[in-house]
Amino acid sequence: MLQFTKYQTAGVALIVFLGALFALPNLLSEDARNSLPGFLPKGTINLGLDLQGGSHLMLSVDTAKVIDDRLKALMGDIRRELRPNRSANRDRVSVESLSYDDATHTISLLIADPADAEEAEERLRGLTRGGVGGALGLGIRAYSLSADGQRFEVAMTPEAVRYWSDEAVRDSIEVVRRRIDPAGNKEVLIAPQGVDRIVVQVPGDNDPEALKALINRTGQLSFHRSDPTVSFSDAQAGLLPPGRIYVPFAAMEASGRPGLVLYEDADVTGDMVVTATSEPNPDGGFQINFGFDNRGARRFGEYTRNNIGSVFAIVLDNEIISAPTIQSAITQGQGRITGNFTAQEAFDTALLIRSGALPAELNTIEQRSVGAQLGQDSVEAGAKALIIGFLAVIIYMIISYGRFGVYADFALIANVILIAGVLSLLGSTLTLPGIAGIVLTIGMAVDANVLIFERIREEILAGKAPIKAAETGYDKARSAIIDANITTFLAALIMFQLGAGPVRGFAITLAVGVVTSVFTAYVLTRLFAGGYLLAKRPKEIKL
Repeated sequence: MLQFTKYQTAGVALIVFLGALFALPNLLSEDARNSLPGFLPKGTINLGLDLQGGSHLMLSVDTAKVIDDRLKALMGDIRRELRPNRSANRDRVSVESLSYDDATHTISLLIADPADAEEAEERLRGLTRGGVGGALGLGIRAYSLSADGQRFEVAMTPEAVRYWSDEAVRDSIEVVRRRIDPAGNKEVLIAPQGVDRIVVQVPGDNDPEALKALINRTGQLSFHRSDPTVSFSDAQAGLLPPGRIYVPFAAMEASGRPGLVLYEDADVTGDMVVTATSEPNPDGGFQINFGFDNRGARRFGEYTRNNIGSVFAIVLDNEIISAPTIQSAITQGQGRITGNFTAQEAFDTALLIRSGALPAELNTIEQRSVGAQLGQDSVEAGAKALIIGFLAVIIYMIISYGRFGVYADFALIANVILIAGVLSLLGSTLTLPGIAGIVLTIGMAVDANVLIFERIREEILAGKAPIKAAETGYDKARSAIIDANITTFLAALIMFQLGAGPVRGFAITLAVGVVTSVFTAYVLTRLFAGGYLLAKRPKEIKL
């Protein structure tokens, strides 16, 4: 139980050494970190908004456009529904007029022949039947239909308007979160405010303009066929055939061409892309690698197989970012976007593709850089309290448990180093709740040592020899330590999954601290204590 092989001892030492190595950059200035050799880590723990300030944005979600887009889509469905369908043995229902009122969210339909009124009503009822939102929107009806002879009105219900508006805000928050904090460890604050507004606070980011540029890009990715039959002069003059659009090249595309005429309907859309990463291009610059889901892979494979030699335009936010010529069929569901990308452009574009498109346009109402919410005096007072408490624990452990208390103090210092190293490795952001999580884990580490040492003391009082007492003490305390820390770890996981911002930061530091405290309290102190007892074999130990 107390015996460690040389490989186990080396493994424990390596873990502590790596923790110290990753924690080291936090003690160095930025210039010193940049001068470190390339193989050494340079990541540090970021300070939160309450400790160092950052950027503050208030955004308005254009929920009205979301509703308008749904009504326009419904109008298209109505047109298709009233067309002839031979497979369903349906004749055409002639439409005299079709329009919608965005103020009342109502579509008005007038059919030409009164004899078609019953057929039109049946088709419209089939189209507008049902609710919204699946299980979340259970019981919410999407549309109501009223008929008056040849005239029909399809109105979106107020409940559906409210549901889809709220959904646009929720989805916008999630997309913004994935763009700003894809790993979920920066403690950004993204929260709804009022009916259609979102507050975004990013610690350590003092450039609201760059943050706004990243957020406001719609992220609409699509793949279109090019139509080489339309001349550039006709496109500039607006003389485009039906179903064609003129799309300019983005600044990052160094082709020398101003734009291309594309088919308006996309062959593959961004919602079919499941992965996107950036990496150096062997031919120079950077490239974006992407992968499709099964549906996208099938469509992409069919199109590339049938259009070898044609230009295939990749469009992001109404700009062509790449227009490669198809050389061969691509059937593996993987592709890459090459161009004159810088490292940052490739990273940002891959992040946009990965995070998905915004469901609605975001308008910036307010932007500013904010200072630390806690004054310098408060920060210094908190640090002073932390140091005093830490020193008090160290002194108490030495007074209470003598040599074994010294071992516990070494383990406690190693615990703090390991926590700092892991948080630096993850690039986590430290706020006041995060500091509270670290303090809590220090207390838990001390508590584990107290459990072990009290067990050893009981065994010595029962008359056992020091080595046997130590083995029994560590063995009997193990289950209590593991059970207590597993429940705490599970609580931290739940907080991380369900929480946001500072709550997640507290959960991360708590989860990391639980793992490191178990390691240092049970493994590291046992290594020290076992090494002493097996080497010296004392007749008695004082606890």
